Amino acid sequence: MRPMPITRKQATRLIKRLPVNRSVSTAARTGSRATRMAKALLSAPPVPAGVELLKKEKNVGANYDTDWARSYPARVARLLLLNAVMKPVVDLIATPTIHGTDRIVGVEGPVIFAANHHSHADTPLMMTAIPEPWRNRLFIGAAADYWFTNRITSPLSALVIGAIPVERTKVSRKAIDQSLELLRDDWSMLIFPEGARSPDGWARPFTSGAAFLSSHSGVPVVPVFLNGTNKVLPKGKNLPRPAHTTVVFGSPMFAAEGEDSKTFAVRIQEAVAALGDESATDWWQARRHAALRSTPNLNGPETGAWRRSWARTAKAKGQRRSWPQV
Repeated sequence: MRPMPITRKQATRLIKRLPVNRSVSTAARTGSRATRMAKALLSAPPVPAGVELLKKEKNVGANYDTDWARSYPARVARLLLLNAVMKPVVDLIATPTIHGTDRIVGVEGPVIFAANHHSHADTPLMMTAIPEPWRNRLFIGAAADYWFTNRITSPLSALVIGAIPVERTKVSRKAIDQSLELLRDDWSMLIFPEGARSPDGWARPFTSGAAFLSSHSGVPVVPVFLNGTNKVLPKGKNLPRPAHTTVVFGSPMFAAEGEDSKTFAVRIQEAVAALGDESATDWWQARRHAALRSTPNLNGPETGAWRRSWARTAKAKGQRRSWPQV
């Protein structure tokens, strides 16, 4: 026999007449109420209209915390990497010749090493060339937008080279305060005042970072000239190739009374240029050129790209060319 069709209204009446299990219904209501309370407790509180929430800062880039990298275990690990891995590799590939370490023998306390910058090979070369005791308590001001971009490169940069993030596009109060605190705690600093690697082998104008930190901490600046690292690891290349490099340390420098950071930065760059002249000629000729204010400029000639490249090639070959008549 086929069942008789019923309307929706009749079906609703039949459902209402069915017996209800009161205990199950009560438990369901209780569970639902507990679920709502748990969600309310775990969810964020409501924000009034017109109030803008602060964005959570990511622990990468300029915000990366590197304090852990100066703990005792991290320092031991970095020292082992430096002596067992980095120094043998640098000695094999870069074969550095180091001059001028006698100029800083009597210096006590931390110093700021300020060097010209051609290549990523500059960092391991300097880390292995800087003599003890400064080598063992050294931190490096590294570009936050290059060395601290993600959760892999950030801890590696802090651990392997002892880097702290420094913003290149603006003055970071956090980086300044951290650097001054470390300098006062007897940590020495390695900084490349150009802010970036040279695109054509010639130096960029020095920024005032090293000069400012020296003036505000009382720590001397040691100018350093590097040569040959652009051949070991040219900009844009990932694999190093063997080449001879030179490291020349200069005498410690302090800011003169009343001298601002920009003027001091120019003096630091002139000192690095004099060390470069000393490397290309000899100590006496470099002093003579400095006295006559004829020291070759690290920035190169203010002219077209082809002439700058031509002059750079001549400098690398140890020649002194005059400008061609064109």
